[in-house]
Amino acid sequence: MIARVATAALVGVEAYSVSVEVDYSRSGMPSFTLVGLAEGAVREAKERVFAALRHSGFRLPPARITVNMAPAALRKDGSGYDLPLALGLLAGAEIVPAEVLEGVWCAGELSLDGALKPVPGILPLALRARREGARAVLVPQANAAEAAVAQDVPVYGCGSLAEAIGILSGELPATPTQADVAALWARSREFPLDFAEVKGQDHAKRAVVVACAGNHNLLFLGPPGSGKTMLAQRIPSVLPPLSFEEALEVTAVYSVAGRLEPGQALVVHRPFRAPHHTVSDAGLIGGGQIPRPGEVSLAHRGVLFLDELPEFKKHVLEVLRQPLEDGRVTISRAALAVEFPADVMLVAAMNPCPCGYLGDPRHPCVCTPMQIQRYRARLSGPLLDRIDLHVVVPAVPYGDLAAQGQGLDSATMRRQILAARQLQAQRYTGLPLLSNSELSGQYLERFCALGTAEHRFLEAAVTRLGLSARAYTRVLRIARTIADLAGAETISVAHLAEAINLRTLDRGGE
Repeated sequence: MIARVATAALVGVEAYSVSVEVDYSRSGMPSFTLVGLAEGAVREAKERVFAALRHSGFRLPPARITVNMAPAALRKDGSGYDLPLALGLLAGAEIVPAEVLEGVWCAGELSLDGALKPVPGILPLALRARREGARAVLVPQANAAEAAVAQDVPVYGCGSLAEAIGILSGELPATPTQADVAALWARSREFPLDFAEVKGQDHAKRAVVVACAGNHNLLFLGPPGSGKTMLAQRIPSVLPPLSFEEALEVTAVYSVAGRLEPGQALVVHRPFRAPHHTVSDAGLIGGGQIPRPGEVSLAHRGVLFLDELPEFKKHVLEVLRQPLEDGRVTISRAALAVEFPADVMLVAAMNPCPCGYLGDPRHPCVCTPMQIQRYRARLSGPLLDRIDLHVVVPAVPYGDLAAQGQGLDSATMRRQILAARQLQAQRYTGLPLLSNSELSGQYLERFCALGTAEHRFLEAAVTRLGLSARAYTRVLRIARTIADLAGAETISVAHLAEAINLRTLDRGGE
């Protein structure tokens, strides 16, 4: 008899339907054959599954068993095929009626005693099952809340193989797991950090508002202890909240990477990732023999913070150039090409020189001009071209540190940013644009049109500072965002002046 069980294989963050076909024949010598481009963990499933069946009280009669995982051209990896294989064997041996498996999608790893363990990638599987019109989804109990976020398809969490069979056969009462999306969404407004805790640095806070309002990349330059990391860590608290579709995208990435916390159903905050400067290119971008998401994908729809930017290996930083332009990462291997989302806001921080005190009136700089040049040369021009704002963060004077009361807080900054984002959403309705950082070509000319006085001012600035064409474009984008924050329809000289002031490196650094 041939039994079929539906499950899914992951390619990047997408799940593709897989049918586990079990041919259970009692003629011929007993044997077990597994085909269908199964990788190591899947080939080892035989031992786990047979032990789990035995300890769950099921005895399979001797037979010639052939298992095919279709489509055979799609690579299958991971331990999530244990549960489908066990159910297929039981249906093939006619211990479980094959009809109870029709329209049911399942995944899960089996312990030797039959307990079900969680596996990564359950949310993409549930989303695929919903699109394919599944009757139900059967997953480990620890994955049930995550799968239930897909909605519109019943999800049953099981603690063991015996429980899964009991639910399928109707012998055990079962209630589908429900995801309280409203309750999860209420947590999206909870932030442990607030900009009110940052003393002084009003100029840097203003730069954060501009960067977040237009979704611009941002670089902080300043001496050690000036608050660059504090500022960066609080940026997620002022970004617009995730939409439900964006939250699904982020959760899918974390699910595939196995980074969801136990019992976590949905990622409701914009991610903040801060990899150490010793990270490899595969750790930053993603990779491996079977590609997995890297830090840039884990920061999708959120903030990627690179502290001590020049300390990162140069070839590691260079691989960021394509994701920052395209918002996605493509990892090519001989057997497959995998794409991961990587739409991030890059926030970086660096010292102005190797000792960190160039331009600090309280600490003399001990670096030679050649050392400073070599230090800054670690950052290539093409990478810096992709960072819109370069902002000086000076040391905080004692008066600001000792001042009583709060400075500009996250709630006030967030209101300003949301108002500017709403203006952009209205302006770009029906266009392939979401924010000012994406303006280019005809859209740049259309939405950043300048008057005569503004043209003269910008021409003088470009000539005096020697701005490149890319820098010119970025000045216009930033000026458009500053105008949006002011509620102005057109860009003025004041907006252009502030935009140029927010690009320190164009003005020769400090």
